[in-house]
Amino acid sequence: MQKNDGMNYAPQGKPKPVCEPGQFVFAAIALDHGHIYGMCNGLTEAGATLKWVYDPDPAKVSAFLAKFPQARAAESERQVLDDPEVRLIAAAAVPSERCALGLRAIEAGKDYFTDKTPFTSLEQLESARQATARTGRKYMVYYSERLHVESAVYAGQLIAEGVIGRVVQVIGTGPHRLNAPSRPDWFFRKEKYGGILCDIGSHQIEQFLFFSGCKDAKVVQSKVANYKNKDYPELEDFGDATLVGDNGATNYFRVDWLTPDGLGTWGDGRTIILGTDGYIELRKYIDIARTKEGDHLFLVNHEGEKHFSVRGQIGYPFFGELVLDCLNRTENAMTQAHAFKAAELCLIAQRDAIRVE
Repeated sequence: MQKNDGMNYAPQGKPKPVCEPGQFVFAAIALDHGHIYGMCNGLTEAGATLKWVYDPDPAKVSAFLAKFPQARAAESERQVLDDPEVRLIAAAAVPSERCALGLRAIEAGKDYFTDKTPFTSLEQLESARQATARTGRKYMVYYSERLHVESAVYAGQLIAEGVIGRVVQVIGTGPHRLNAPSRPDWFFRKEKYGGILCDIGSHQIEQFLFFSGCKDAKVVQSKVANYKNKDYPELEDFGDATLVGDNGATNYFRVDWLTPDGLGTWGDGRTIILGTDGYIELRKYIDIARTKEGDHLFLVNHEGEKHFSVRGQIGYPFFGELVLDCLNRTENAMTQAHAFKAAELCLIAQRDAIRVE
């Protein structure tokens, strides 16, 4: 698994099929972001059958087929959308193009699973809300910093068990390594990527809503900056925001593209969840100067202090739940309202952000 570049971070878990071979067929379209590999890993491990891949770039398709040889290269997007066997489209398009592809998938009768961020404008979000309400199709989002991190999955389980009481605050840090020479042109164009709070900030807001149990929240303040990368004037390499949830919980998060070269992974992502009876800290990808292995969870409550190293112990239940949701038309993996609310709040935080230098 690639640990130096978050764009190509694709966790692999243990196969845990929830359906029979061929029962749930999906396809991959648009390979612009490396997260498509993690998305397809999760779905195939859950028993989904990957039938097609399509991207206009033959090199991207060739690399994808080397990893997923069971797929067939389609001649066009339409060939995939017209296939009645395909139930779901997994996609990692350029962020500004994700909504349009999702709408085409939905109109073709497919469910849609996109990399974050799912939208770059509130107008796109509204069009997707209308399409899902009208058709009953799903527009699901790969918020990987919770869904594909075992320590984060375990934190959700512990919170549900009440081990830290009522959650009153979530603090998140989402630093990423820039690796500018490896990035495509669209990565540096704000119209394409949407801004740092819209993009990687979406992970942080989704986690806050989930861990705190909020259905809605208000963005109290947000800021963005380009402190270091003046050669890329449209890039924002820093952003932060404060939110207050509808249940009184609060959130502060920081995201950046300032990870130093000396760190042993692409970003020292951490989350601190404060409850009325304890707190949890997640060191997701590394425990600096101690071990390069991630998925550390620290728990402090009235019973004492505990450290859990959960790599390879918890799994990634979201993907099996998503497959079953698509088959049974349920909402156990993630509700549509939750997926859209996280997207809405990151768009608002981006729109209202103060620019600092």
